[in-house]
This record gives sequence, structure tokens and C-alpha cells, in this order.
Amino acid sequence: MKTFAQTIVGEIVAKNYATAMIFTKYGIDFCCKGSQTIETACQKNNVDVMLLQKDIEEFLKVQTCDQVQYNQSPLDELVDLVQNKHHKYIYDVTPIIQGYLAKICKVHGNNHPELFTVTKLFNQIIENLMPHMQKEETEFFPYVKDLAIALKNNTKLGSTPFGKIRDMIPILMAEHVPEGERMQQINELTNNYTPPKDACNTYKATYASLQSFEQDLHLHIHLENNIIFKRALEDENKVQFE
Repeated sequence: MKTFAQTIVGEIVAKNYATAMIFTKYGIDFCCKGSQTIETACQKNNVDVMLLQKDIEEFLKVQTCDQVQYNQSPLDELVDLVQNKHHKYIYDVTPIIQGYLAKICKVHGNNHPELFTVTKLFNQIIENLMPHMQKEETEFFPYVKDLAIALKNNTKLGSTPFGKIRDMIPILMAEHVPEGERMQQINELTNNYTPPKDACNTYKATYASLQSFEQDLHLHIHLENNIIFKRALEDENKVQFE
């Protein structure tokens, strides 16, 4: 039996996403780097393993909010959730956040030059996420749904022009990493999204929007890296091909 220290970070969050708050508290990346063990994550972040374990256990004892059982939901429903909720969220809020950033750079940039770096990082994230999401929507997600239908109907699956999931997943996961790192840089530059004393309402709204964006992106990447990708691989190994 695995000890707590030997457990994979993403596995704990996959069972109960609310534990993500505890990992965030200790600065542990549970999405892009969710495949590392607790022990490795703690060593990298100078965290006491026993203290983290105690914190998680106490949190789970008192946690009363409803937890969506993502790991029990049908896989085709999960990809719909990612596309219709998380992808849509990015499409919807991107122009709003970019507009906010442009405005506060113009008004507050002289006193807060870090805003220009924040803007550059956010624009890079969006520039890379857009083609990534389109690739998922046109290739990966439809294939996952085809797998679900083939397994349900016990039918064979035809070949695809982009290969198999086992070939796609390492690429998709690798594309998540730099965006998670850029988001972390934004977090640090904004002092965990804490507006300065001279911040106007738009400034405050910008930081609040960026924080919400980061939280949604974390759940988005977590669902893919730690749940959808793993289950899709399992389904692909079960289905027969023509």
C-alpha cells in the first residue's frame, strides 16, 4: 500500500477537487505538475510532508460542500464539460481581461511597470491556448466521444488522421506546462492578485478577473491531465480497431 508521501498529487485532487485549495496554500502545482509524488512536490517547495498530510486530513473532516465526482462521470460528459464550460470561459473572458489590462497599463503603467509584463504574459497564454483548445475540440474530444460510442455498442473504431490518443496526450500535456508557469509568474508579479493602495476599481477588477482565470485554468488542466487523459487511454486500450 502506498504511503501518503508516495501518492501522486493529482490522484488526491481527482478524488476531491476541494483539496486543491490545500495544495495551493503550500504552493504545490496540482495541475501541470500533478503527476509528481507528494514527497517530490514537498521537497521542491520546502514543505513538511507530515504537516501537509495533517492539513489535508483535517480539511477533509470538516469539508461539507458538495463535491462533483468527476472521476465517476461518463468520459464524453467530461469532455463536454471542459469544452462548454472551461473553453467557453476562456473565449468569453479573454477580451474583457485584455481590455482591462490595456486600460490600467495606460493609467497606472508609470507607477506599476510590472503591469506591462503581466499583460505580455497573459497575451502569450491566450496566444498559445487558442490553437491548443481548437486542436482538442476538432481532434481529441470527438475521438474520445467515438471511443465511448464504440465501447457502448461493442463496435470497432476506424483510424484517425491524427493517430491515437497515446500519441496525442503527451503533446497536449506538454502544451499545458508553459501556460501554467506563465500563470504562476502573473500570480507572483501581482503579489497573489493583491491590488496596490492606489488601485482604481478597474485595477481591482483586473486582478480579480486574473485570479478567477487562474482558478478556472487550474481546474481545466486538472480535469484533462489527471482524469480525462488517463481514462481515455484506458478506453482506447479496450476498444477494437478496424
